[in-house]
Amino acid sequence: MPTHLHLLVSPSDDIGLGRTMQWVGRHYVPYFNGKYQRAGTLWQSRYKATVIDSSNYFLQCSQYIELNPVRSGLVLSAEAYPWSSYAHHAGLRSDPVIHDHPIFWALGNTPFEREAAYRALAEQGLSERELAVLREATRKGWALGSEQFKLLLTKQANRRVSPARRGRPPKAHSATNKPSTD
Repeated sequence: MPTHLHLLVSPSDDIGLGRTMQWVGRHYVPYFNGKYQRAGTLWQSRYKATVIDSSNYFLQCSQYIELNPVRSGLVLSAEAYPWSSYAHHAGLRSDPVIHDHPIFWALGNTPFEREAAYRALAEQGLSERELAVLREATRKGWALGSEQFKLLLTKQANRRVSPARRGRPPKAHSATNKPSTD
């Protein structure tokens, strides 16, 4: 996108993605600035990451990213945007940088079946509710998945991965706090 970049990646470990983004900031940005005689950051804001439950959200996230140029009015069709992976997934061109996720492979037994299934999903698009859920999670950096997925992730990360309930916690009532009825 002209103002931001979306990546849907499956890192091989828990530090790989962060280190990659750190490398981009330390090495690519100075290279780019030197090449184009400019200064400052290339990014609109800080790097944000959202952990997703791939089994439930991979295809939605992929569609969100690949249909973003259409929703933004930059192109009339997803395959027309040169910086999108849609043409690869739809079978219109091969992109050696892309390593297809197992969930994409599960769409069909042959490349033709996978590509046709993916095109059909893209034609359906995402509902306003699905778009809102994806935007909320990515803007705020919260995990995207089922409650069971979030609970497991909370235990693994030893931190909250979804927002806490709003407001003050309810008071605990005990026998000593009850008013007298005398």
